[in-house]
Amino acid sequence: MSDEDQTAKPSNSTVGAPAGPQPEEIRFFGTTWVEHDGQYGLRRAGLALGALVAAAAGCFVLRFAYQGLEIAEVGGFVNLLVVLMFGICGAIAFRKTWEGFVRRPADPAREDSLRSLKMIGFIGSLLAYFFRCLVEAPGEKLRRTEYETARAQYEKRRGTRTGNPAARKKPKRK
Repeated sequence: MSDEDQTAKPSNSTVGAPAGPQPEEIRFFGTTWVEHDGQYGLRRAGLALGALVAAAAGCFVLRFAYQGLEIAEVGGFVNLLVVLMFGICGAIAFRKTWEGFVRRPADPAREDSLRSLKMIGFIGSLLAYFFRCLVEAPGEKLRRTEYETARAQYEKRRGTRTGNPAARKKPKRK
């Protein structure tokens, strides 16, 4: 390799990028949610369908697990506990996933502690993702609000500055 190949070149993301805050990327959508370009609608439809198919496949796998418990004859109480566990965890996972699309968590440590619960109730998370994709890209409303607020603050700060303060002429005193 020559020395020219090893020199650092600016990435395309910084060259020609507009000044000010940049929109946050959303998984599977990048920044296409800002202008709804780049086959945004097709991506939303595909992800909604994918989430629904994944949730159905998860239900199918859980059905096999339940049949395994019936074959093992573990008893009605254990079967009831398993069904309740997946039902309750699924409901909590749905709610927490849905809330994550609307606002940032107040306590990120608590959200991390709920990660295992969300994994058990993965069907609820997939269903929340499916229903949100029917309306918008998951998390779009939250990120759009944050982005527009940041842009407005940037424009306000930029508008109050006029030129170089050091180059200004000082007013004459009488």
